[in-house]
Formats: sequence, structure tokens, C-alpha cells
Amino acid sequence: MENVETGRRAEGRAVPRVRAAALRDYGIVLALVALVVALSLSTGTFLTQGNLVNLLDQAVVVGLLTCGITLCVVAGVFDLSASAVLAVSAIVAVEVTRAAGTPAGIAAAVGTGAALGAVTGVLVAVSRVHSFIATLALSIVYRGLALVITGGSIVYPRERQLDGFQALGEATAVGGITAASWLLLAVAAVTWVLLALTTFGRCVYAVGGNPRAAWMSGIRVGAVRVAVFTVSGVCAALAGLVLAARGGSAQADMGTLLELTALAAAVIGGTSVLGGEGAVWRGMVGVLVLTLIGNGFNLLGWDTTYRQVVEGALILGAVSLDRALRRRERDGSPDLR
Repeated sequence: MENVETGRRAEGRAVPRVRAAALRDYGIVLALVALVVALSLSTGTFLTQGNLVNLLDQAVVVGLLTCGITLCVVAGVFDLSASAVLAVSAIVAVEVTRAAGTPAGIAAAVGTGAALGAVTGVLVAVSRVHSFIATLALSIVYRGLALVITGGSIVYPRERQLDGFQALGEATAVGGITAASWLLLAVAAVTWVLLALTTFGRCVYAVGGNPRAAWMSGIRVGAVRVAVFTVSGVCAALAGLVLAARGGSAQADMGTLLELTALAAAVIGGTSVLGGEGAVWRGMVGVLVLTLIGNGFNLLGWDTTYRQVVEGALILGAVSLDRALRRRERDGSPDLR
């Protein structure tokens, strides 16, 4: 009889844990649906094809950064150098394009992003300085490198190369969706598979959840972290290519602080800043939520000054909710403190 009662108590504690996990996993989807419904009812232009295509295109740069940053945060590290890597990669793309053509420029940009990401990962692993501080310092170094390469000037492809260089910003035959938007969908799909369906992804979760236990299980913690920084660097390089293609140029200060917006999107999407939990698809939903907020302010004619207030409150709420749900999952009771 005592065993039956114990089992009932355990089952009773399991119910709130399951509900808390479901809320953390799918609460962001409910928020997205609520935003879509609210904007659909409050303005007649929200559901037009032009606005929806524009929404997806606006999400591309932050979305690409979020793909890489989500992997980093799940692995228990932060990448605050992403926007600086974006700038260096875009500048390299332009300079190599001028010398050897657009395909070589694109390849050089991706290679630069991967190399800088790997350097960041190695320095974080070797120095053992907290990734927040280390990547913040490296972002300053990379911005300085961008200034050295450009001499503080804006760099442009040659006039005859401009059309090919800007192809990423052009609309395609499928619903007018831009090539950059298709690029985001492809990168999101690849990083989702990498994190959710591969042995490497399981290692990322293990390292972020408990690096010591992961190391004792035979996982090379340093190598995993170098790998996620490398992926983040490639994503940043692709984001830099999109920005450079849109403007037809590159400069040292492009994309400044965009990594913070990407980090916000990941957190809003349910990726825990403590590591070990998160998903790329939820990060993409977080990107859409932030994009919808900006789009809503524009469509409704609201003062965009207050947009940052709303986004900041949303981030604080997401982190607070994550903490409360983690505590509830752990002890099966609400956090009353």
C-alpha cells in the first residue's frame, strides 16, 4: 500500500514537470500565433504577399546569426564576436571579388568566417577565460582587423561585378521570395539537423548541460566548443554576404551589435542561457517574434522608440520564465520566492 501511495506522489510530481517542459518548448509558438492573429485583425496589410515576403527577408541576417549562436549557447558558451566576424567576412568577400570574381569572393568569405570562428573557439578553450569576456575582447580585435583591411573606407565590388555580387538580395521566381530568404531556410534546416539528429548534437547538449560529466564520458569538450564557434563563424559570414549584397558594399562597422539581437531571439525561443537546452527551430520562432514586433510598430504607425522597451521586457520575461520552469521541473513545485 505504501508503494502505491509513493507511486501516486511521484506521478503527481511528474505532471507539472511535463507541463513545464511543454510550456517552455511550445509557449513561444503560442506567442507567435497570438502576434499573427493580433496583427491580422488590427491591420489589413499584414497578410498581403508583399508584407509577408518582406517579413521573411527582414529576418534573414538576424536569423543566420541566431542559427550559429543557438548552437554556442546550447554548448554553454557565448559568441559576442559574431557581428565582427560578419564585418570581416563581408569585407574579404568584396576584396576577393574585386580580384578574382564573385564565386571566389563568396568562398573566401565563408572560409574567413570559419577560420575566425575556429580561432575564437581555440582561444576560449586554451585561455579558459569565460566565453562572454573572451569573445567580447575578440570582437574588438576583429573590428580593428576590419578597419586595417579597409583603411576606414567603404569597399565596393567593381561596377561590372555588382549585379552578380548582389544576387543574394534579389527575388526568385517562387513567390518573390529572395535568395537570401531561401539561404536562411537552408541554413536553419542544416543546423537543426546537426543539433537535433546527430551524435555531434548530442555531444553539444551534453557539454552545455554538464561539461565535467561530458568530459568524464569521453566527450572532447574543447573540440565540441571549437566546432560550435566555427559553425557560428560560418553563419556570421553568410549574414555578412547578405548585408554586403543588399548594400553593394562593405565596411568595418556593419552589423554592429546584431549578435545581441540574435542572442535575444535564441533566449526568447527557449534556449537556456545556462546551456544544455534549446533548439534551432525555437530560435527561428524567436527571430520571427522580434521581426513581427518591428513590423507591427511600422504597420500600426506606433512610435518605434518604444520597440526596444517591448523587446527588452520580452527578453527579461523569457529568462525569468525559463528559471521558474527549470525550478518547477526540478522539484515538481512552483517557485514561490
